[in-house]
Amino acid sequence: MRSEPISGVPVARSSHWGRWLAGGGALLVFGWLATLVVANPRLDWSQVGHYLFDQEILSGIAVTVEISVLATVIGLGLGVLLAVMRLAHSPVLRWLATLYIGFFRGTPLLVQLIFWYNLAFLFPSLVLKVPFTDIGLRWDTNQVMTGFTSAMLGLGLNLAAYFAETVRAGIQAVDRGQTEAAYALGMTPAKRMRIIVLPQALRIIIPPTGNEFISMLKTTSLVYVVAGHDLMTNASQIYKANNLIMELLIVASLWYMVMTAVATFLQSRLEQRFGSDAVRLVRPGGLAARILPRRTVTA
Repeated sequence: MRSEPISGVPVARSSHWGRWLAGGGALLVFGWLATLVVANPRLDWSQVGHYLFDQEILSGIAVTVEISVLATVIGLGLGVLLAVMRLAHSPVLRWLATLYIGFFRGTPLLVQLIFWYNLAFLFPSLVLKVPFTDIGLRWDTNQVMTGFTSAMLGLGLNLAAYFAETVRAGIQAVDRGQTEAAYALGMTPAKRMRIIVLPQALRIIIPPTGNEFISMLKTTSLVYVVAGHDLMTNASQIYKANNLIMELLIVASLWYMVMTAVATFLQSRLEQRFGSDAVRLVRPGGLAARILPRRTVTA
C-alpha cells in the first residue's frame, strides 16, 4: 500500500526485517521436522491409508464418541448438583461437595479407571434392596463393570468435579439483583435456581464446558487400560498383531484431530447461540426475541 503524506510529511513504512527472518526460520525448522517424519523410509504411508477406514478403527471411533457423550452428560448433571451443594446454606452439603471435588480432582484419572474396572475385588456382587429386608436385586459385578461401563463411569464422575467448579463460577457471576428480585416474587430457592439463575449462568458455562468435552474426546485414549474397545484400544490391538505401531498411532491421531475439529465447530456454533456474546432482545409487544449476536444489536 502506498504511503500517503500527512501535513506534507511522507510516512515511511517499517520494514520489520526481524519478523520476516523469525518467521522464515520457524518455517524452515517446521519443514525440516515434517520432512523427517513424512519422508521417513521406515514409515509405510500405504498402511496408514489402508487402516484409516478399517472396520475396527471405525467401530472404535463410534465407541469413543459414545463414551465421551455419556460421560459428559453424567458429569454435567452431577456437576450442577455439586455446584448447588457448594453454594447451599447447609454446611453438611457444602462439606460433602467439597470432599467429592477434592477427591476426584486430587487423584489421577488412570487410577480411577482401574479402580472401577476392578471393583469386583471389593464387591463381588452389586445389591440393590430394601433396607433391613431381603427384597431386592443382585448383579455380578464383573458382568456390570465392563470396560465400557468402567470408562463411562470413571470419566463421568471425574468430569463432574471439574464441571462443578465451572457451574459454581457461572452461578456466582449472575447479578445478585436477579436473585433478590426472584425472592421478592416469592420464588422458592429451587425455582429461583431453575428459572432465574441457571439460564443466565448458561452463557458463562458453555465455553468451558465445550472445552471439557473436547478434552474428554482425547482423554478417552486412557480407556485402553480397561479394554473399553474405543479408538485407542482397537488401534493398539491391531498394531500388537502386525507390529505397525507408528502407522496405527498416526491413524488414531488423525481421527482424534477430526473429532476435535468437529467438536470445536459445534462448540463455536453453540457459543454463538447461547454464549456470552449474545443478548436477549424484547420486542415492543413484550415477547422475547431469539438470541442474536451482540454485534447485530443497534441503538
